[in-house]
Amino acid sequence: MTPVQIKICGITNNKDATACAELGVDMVGFNFYTGSSRYVEPNVARRIIEALPPEICAVAVFVDGRSEEIRNTANSTGVRCVQLHGHTSPDICAELARELRVIRAFSTDAQFQPEEASLFGDSDVLLDAPHPDLRGGTGLTCDWLAARITRSFARFLILSGGLTEQNVSEAIATVAPNAVDVCSGVESAPGIKDHKTLENFVLAVRTANFSMNAFPA
Repeated sequence: MTPVQIKICGITNNKDATACAELGVDMVGFNFYTGSSRYVEPNVARRIIEALPPEICAVAVFVDGRSEEIRNTANSTGVRCVQLHGHTSPDICAELARELRVIRAFSTDAQFQPEEASLFGDSDVLLDAPHPDLRGGTGLTCDWLAARITRSFARFLILSGGLTEQNVSEAIATVAPNAVDVCSGVESAPGIKDHKTLENFVLAVRTANFSMNAFPA
C-alpha cells in the first residue's frame, strides 16, 4: 500500500519549516487568509519556501480567494499547490488546475454530501471539521465516517481536523486517506510548532503506515 503522506499546516517561520524538512514531511501549508491567527505575509513565505528542499510541496491556503489573487500569490511565493476553502466553484478549480495543483477543502457539516467531491475531478480533496468562524486549525475532529465515504469520490483525499499523535493512527485505519493534515495538534501556540510533538506525530503516522503494510486489511 502507498504510505499515507503528511501535511503540516500553519507554517509561519523558518525554524518550524526546517523541522518539517528534517522530519521528511511531504507538504507544508502557508495561510494567506488575513483573518487567520496563522496568516503569513507572502514575502515572508517566499523566503521560507526558497529554503525548503525541492521534494517538499509548499501549499498556499486561501479562503474565498479570487483566481487572480491566487495566481499572483502563487507566482510571487513560488508555490505550485493551492488549498481553497470557502465557496470556490468546480469551474474555478478546474481553471486553476491547468496551472497549479489544487486542493479543494470541505467542512463535514450537516450540509456536506460526500458525493460532492466528484464535482472536483481536477482537484485533490481535503476534509476538515466545521466551525462557524474559523477555516482550519480549530482542533475539532471532522466526521470520519463521512470522510471514509468521500474517499471513493476523491482522486486524493487529505484528512484534517483535530488530528494528534494520539488519534492519527485510528484515523488512518478508519478513513484510509491518502494524506493527513495537522495544524493546532502540533502547536505550542497558533503558528508556533512544538517540535517534540511534531516529531511524535510524524512517528505515529509512520508507525501506522508500517502496520498497514505489514498487516494489510
